[in-house]
Amino acid sequence: MMCAVSMTFIDQTIVSIAAPSIVSELRLSGSGMQWVVNAYLLSLAAFFALGGRLADLWGPRRVVVLGTLVFVVSSALCGCVPAGDHALAWLIVFRATQGLGAALLFPAALAVVVAVFPVERRGRALALFFGLTGALTAIGPLLGGWLTAWTWRAIFWVNVPVAVVALVLTVLARISDRRRDERLDGVGAVLVAVGMGLSVLGFQQASAWGWSSAATWGCIVGGLAVLVVFCRYELRTRHPLITLAVFRDRAFTVDALVLFFAMTAFVPLFFFASVYAQVSLSASPNQAALYLLYVFAGFALASQWGGRILDKRGARPALKTGCVVGAVGFYLWAGKLTDLSMHDQWPYAALAGAGIGFVLAPASTDAVNRSIDASYGEVTGITQTVRNYAASIGLAVFGTLLTHSLTDHVVDTLESRGLSSGAAHAVSRDVAQAVTGNPDAHRPGGDGATATTMRDAMASIRMDFAEANQWVFYGMAAAMALAFLVALRHPGGVAPAQGADAASEGVSSTGGAEPGSSGNERDPRPGG
Repeated sequence: MMCAVSMTFIDQTIVSIAAPSIVSELRLSGSGMQWVVNAYLLSLAAFFALGGRLADLWGPRRVVVLGTLVFVVSSALCGCVPAGDHALAWLIVFRATQGLGAALLFPAALAVVVAVFPVERRGRALALFFGLTGALTAIGPLLGGWLTAWTWRAIFWVNVPVAVVALVLTVLARISDRRRDERLDGVGAVLVAVGMGLSVLGFQQASAWGWSSAATWGCIVGGLAVLVVFCRYELRTRHPLITLAVFRDRAFTVDALVLFFAMTAFVPLFFFASVYAQVSLSASPNQAALYLLYVFAGFALASQWGGRILDKRGARPALKTGCVVGAVGFYLWAGKLTDLSMHDQWPYAALAGAGIGFVLAPASTDAVNRSIDASYGEVTGITQTVRNYAASIGLAVFGTLLTHSLTDHVVDTLESRGLSSGAAHAVSRDVAQAVTGNPDAHRPGGDGATATTMRDAMASIRMDFAEANQWVFYGMAAAMALAFLVALRHPGGVAPAQGADAASEGVSSTGGAEPGSSGNERDPRPGG
């Protein structure tokens, strides 16, 4: 199961390191490239709840195999995108189907892990499982830098051999299937997908449409209204897609909110930091990957420490520590971006990564352990929906912030060099929409006044991009500060390690059902 889910979490961030190469070869706009990244995250958020429910209804083994096949076929097609007018639509569609495959795969894989570990070992298993997913999210840019040196298409093709190995291991493991005889909430699945899609579309397009546009607020408000309708419908239906009653547990609600704010910074970080490295620092993809290694180093060390704190003292100390460390790290890192020195930034990058490491696995594990009257598939569907929706929102909001800030800075730079206001605004919009990395290798040609001014101003524009990114990183620091305020509301204590998946009661450590257990009943005891 770890091999299977490794593909899905690496793909959350691996594309970010190859973004400049993809933009340059396929002639995409900056906002178009953000949608290539965002389509995957949005699809994950929209369909995770469906994936968790299908794992309960169809059996986790079947859904693991189905999710793996959907994911790997989509990956191969992403790598085969043709150049031309249809390149952007092709990438967005198959990145979205990649996200669908991942949304089917992950909750089912977690259900398998829960089933094969006895109660006394399940807490450690879940901590390892969630810790691995966070670590793989951070590894994505490192792998992406190495593969992009060959061809950016390899970042998608690499999933094919991994998927083959995962499918072979799934067959060899002889995983038993446990199914529930309940109907699928199709209405709920449609409502949550539409609500999330509309709201993220509004945030994403705000940079192009403007915050005063009726279309921007129509999408945001309309999407949130659909999500409200979804919640009301789920509370009334007999077999809901998501059991919202789990939010009655204050600790679970706090865990979900902390994950929301932390993930608005974590996944977008890799996109914005990698593009910053390639634009402002003139780094190659491999050098940009090494730049992000500092984040991963801090994350890896802190995630192990956070797991020990969770086991001994509960989630609250780990969450509070992580949020403070992360907020300070992002704030100090933002202040160093304009130094244009990769090596001077590493302590702050590591500190920011450590903050996320303290939070991610403890919050996810504590949320699952506190699930009441809900299966692990359902609860994972909720937490992963929150995580990926937050990542989509973060990418959209910070992308809008970066575009506006960069446009203003470039206009000031060009006007100070004698370019007219109209020409400066036109050029600045082009620069904001066409960030291709390595600016020294992409100097404008021609002898006109605009082209000449642009060539002379490239060094200043690199600084403009760094200054615009400062606002993004300050925003990430603010997100971690909000997460800290939420973490203060956590009641504390160590959650029961067994959670409340009735199907797991009566499943032996070898994955087979014990005699006399159908595997379909829910555990009636409070807390599972």
